[in-house]
Amino acid sequence: MTLRVLCVFLLSGWLSVSAAALPIPENGPALRIQGSNTIGAELGPALVEGLLQEQGLLKIHRETPDTANEQRIVGQTAQGQRVIIEVAAHGSSTGFAALKNASADLAASSREIKDSELLALQALGDLKSPAAEQVIAIDGLAIILNPANPLEQLNTEQLARIFAGEVKTWEELGSRGGAIHLYARDDQSGTYDTFKELVLSRRGKSLSSAAKRFESSEQLSDAVSADPQGIGFIGLPYVRQAKAVAIADGASQAMLPLNSLIATEDYPLSRRLFFYLPPDSRNPWAQALATFAQSPQGQAIVATSGFVSQTVQAMSVTPNALMPEGYQSLSRHAQRLTVNFRFAEGSASLDNKSRQDLARVLDYIKRNGKTERAVTLVGFGDLKDDPARADLLSKLRAMAVRRELVKNGVVMREVRGFGALMPVATNSADEGRIKNRRVEVWVY
Repeated sequence: MTLRVLCVFLLSGWLSVSAAALPIPENGPALRIQGSNTIGAELGPALVEGLLQEQGLLKIHRETPDTANEQRIVGQTAQGQRVIIEVAAHGSSTGFAALKNASADLAASSREIKDSELLALQALGDLKSPAAEQVIAIDGLAIILNPANPLEQLNTEQLARIFAGEVKTWEELGSRGGAIHLYARDDQSGTYDTFKELVLSRRGKSLSSAAKRFESSEQLSDAVSADPQGIGFIGLPYVRQAKAVAIADGASQAMLPLNSLIATEDYPLSRRLFFYLPPDSRNPWAQALATFAQSPQGQAIVATSGFVSQTVQAMSVTPNALMPEGYQSLSRHAQRLTVNFRFAEGSASLDNKSRQDLARVLDYIKRNGKTERAVTLVGFGDLKDDPARADLLSKLRAMAVRRELVKNGVVMREVRGFGALMPVATNSADEGRIKNRRVEVWVY
């Protein structure tokens, strides 16, 4: 720690424990986290505990104040000083509001920050910069039913009509059970925001006023499990005793919320979980927690918490008749990595998650001896009036990723483009088109 940095901490009311450790505040919590219930219920506290352990603190435990969905994670220094980190989990929107009124140091969000929030928080710096916007995990919104419901799959159009109250009985869907009972998260929830964006708003629908609303993910899931006529949406770790159904979007195949399909974000209702750190913040614990969350240890905690980690792995893909022949051949001889590179909206530049993933892919390639002609990149795009243009753009996206890998010493085997084939989302909405513009990584 430099003398200048140490002076800043002391002037801010912080005391340094040692040169290697994070500073401890003289009074109050070391870090205040507010936002998503999906993150704050278990994942956030578990990551905090991991950071406290990394810092060598002792007697780490959780304390629950009187307010629901709030926790304090507490550790103790060797000298007996308590270190407190507060986690309040009342919904993603509350995290950004807390940053604005300075009642939080870090916002946890189960959706991307909105343009209106960016504008409201611009005094704190650019919250869309790579340092500020940190993807910590991937989640999938599971559509859950009572285990006795025989329905196996739905598409996003049906989902929109169900939750808008337009489809009123299970019989209209070819199932049984009479009237449909709707269960949804509350208005402050990032889970609800994501469902609204991916399903309802895209089709000009609004959530039916008949839906029962919940702040707690666990309570919602248990309510659906106990109701033979129930249907709800929930983050992947909270399926619990309910039954998840396969979901299709547009021309995509129906997909279950499986870890491999969520890791690549192919599953139609996959989403990213974020930490947002004000770039001008002087709280070193916020940056330390984000850095820990991105580490192998942090991503292991992500996995054990029931979410999908960003750790890169190779997976086998079973060829089928819906794949183009070239892709079938690839799947017979190579394995696909559990990551897709995606691009900033309206740009050929990699988005913030892809920048993080680039380092992970390079690490995988080098650790596994794949630097010499063992990597194939496969680009895809959204539907165009001219198929040749879609083919060209898909290959250009793959070439953009190739440039980054070549800079780091990787000699490619092949770069291919499959145009608008094999969509993972509908091409009738911006969100779907963005998901279809992707680059896969395959290794031999």
